[in-house]
Amino acid sequence: MELGNLVEARKELDLVQATHKTNPDVLEVRWVLSAREENWEGALQLARELIHAAPGRSSGWLHQSYALRRVPDGGVKKAWAALLPVFDKFPREPIISYNLSCYACQMQQMEAARVWLKRALFIGGKEKYKRMALQDHDLEPLWEEIKKL
Repeated sequence: MELGNLVEARKELDLVQATHKTNPDVLEVRWVLSAREENWEGALQLARELIHAAPGRSSGWLHQSYALRRVPDGGVKKAWAALLPVFDKFPREPIISYNLSCYACQMQQMEAARVWLKRALFIGGKEKYKRMALQDHDLEPLWEEIKKL
């Protein structure tokens, strides 16, 4: 997968023994592969399996919202609704606040977008998340404000 050969990566993943297919690390790799293939229905299913296998990992919840945004019957509102309650489970995970900021901005909820972004900057480090935000088209409506932070 690191070499960009998704077909070979899929073949190698298929060799994983059935007893390990629900291992959270295996599910993570399978999710990344499905996302790179833009198989969002499959990615959503894998995210839900990861949540079931490891509910204490924030990545499963993040993957679920990311895939929900992209499945045919999904969208930003569904991604937002799925991720919002997760903040209470992982209040120190900056990418959750960051993604909520992106979703709020895309739903034209600018004040909420600002609040969530400031939270991400505080939790995860101002410079790191500011750089990310200034490259993220989801947050483009706020770029001029973000530059001044």
